[in-house]
Amino acid sequence: MTAEARASGTASRILARLRPRRDKLPRDIKVMLAAAFLIALGFGLVAPVLPQFATTFGVGNTEAAVIVAIFAFMRLVFAPAGGALIAKLGERPVYVSGLLIVAASTAACAFAGSYWQLLLFRGLGGAGSVMFTVASMALVVRLAPPESRGRVSGAYASAFLIGNVCGPIVGGLLAGFGLRVPFLAYAAALVIAAAVVQTQLSHQRRGSGPAAKRAPDMPFGEALRTGAYRAALASSFANGWATFGVRMATVPLFAAAAFGAGPEAAGLALAVFAAGNAAALSFSGRLADSLGRRPMMMWGLAVAGLATAGIGFTQNLPWFLAASALAGVGSGLFGPAQQAAVADVIGSGRSGGKVLAVYQMTSDVGAIVGPVLAGLLADRLGFGWAFGVTGGVLLLAVLAWLATPETLRPATSQDAAGQKKD
Repeated sequence: MTAEARASGTASRILARLRPRRDKLPRDIKVMLAAAFLIALGFGLVAPVLPQFATTFGVGNTEAAVIVAIFAFMRLVFAPAGGALIAKLGERPVYVSGLLIVAASTAACAFAGSYWQLLLFRGLGGAGSVMFTVASMALVVRLAPPESRGRVSGAYASAFLIGNVCGPIVGGLLAGFGLRVPFLAYAAALVIAAAVVQTQLSHQRRGSGPAAKRAPDMPFGEALRTGAYRAALASSFANGWATFGVRMATVPLFAAAAFGAGPEAAGLALAVFAAGNAAALSFSGRLADSLGRRPMMMWGLAVAGLATAGIGFTQNLPWFLAASALAGVGSGLFGPAQQAAVADVIGSGRSGGKVLAVYQMTSDVGAIVGPVLAGLLADRLGFGWAFGVTGGVLLLAVLAWLATPETLRPATSQDAAGQKKD
């Protein structure tokens, strides 16, 4: 064989791994993607107007921020209950019930007559939110074919991203008719999503025979003995800290302090982060299914960590936006692989309600702790320290994955039993 032929064969094998055969996604997964888009679209409707709506009750910025924080706090508190409900009732009833609870609480927000009523209704919405979040993850884990888990996770994240981008645009237009209107529109979107899941999702489990009728629940202790699950908890905490915490709370403050810029600079930073995230999601799920979960996790966390640390040292707006976009790319690289790795641990033959609830809780804890500590560091030592430590948390998660065996297996026969403990 000539050198040219060997080189050609090597190139063909590399391309085959980077661009594997794309089987059609199951219909149930497409139903879940449609519901995810509706949910994210609705959430985007109220996100821009919620703090402003809170101030109409005569409260200050701190009280308005509490309205936003109570939602995340209640998600954290009720996450264990959500996992227990899934183990007892199954994924679909908990998913639909959670959507309807958030729909009812959101509609009630539109008719709130005082600040305390608004606080109560948003808190109830947080409890419902964690119910459908954990249940939706459990459904995706169970319904996604093992060989396509990365691609399914990427598509699911993309559906949420598109909804989150479109939602604020529509919400801003609806706000022209009054600040209460977006809440009613969000409630309607959630009711439609619940109807889609209840009527369009098949009632059959993957597989056949008696074992397919009722999947056993995976014990949390068994998952915790698995290295990949422990690594996923570490990276989920880091992602919550950086992506859902510091990015939303500290980036706008840095833009104002470092560049004297207004809200438009912070908005641009969030937009370019989303753009970088979307670009990476377009291929990262397929790579997680071909190259493996572990390399995508390590590369993604490394890129996100270095870019996030670099944000605090940028001295002009273009570099600030470039670092934000690169952080979005890193987040998009590891997101699908992380969820696919957790799905590998659980397997399609078992229910992972409790396991997924704890996985979700670590992200929520990071989203709560991260902004507080970053704010303290920014006040006392400067923004460079705040973003440097945040980037360091992401880089520490790389070490967790460095010591973790790959969870992607070429054979799917092990899937129903879950991955071997290391």
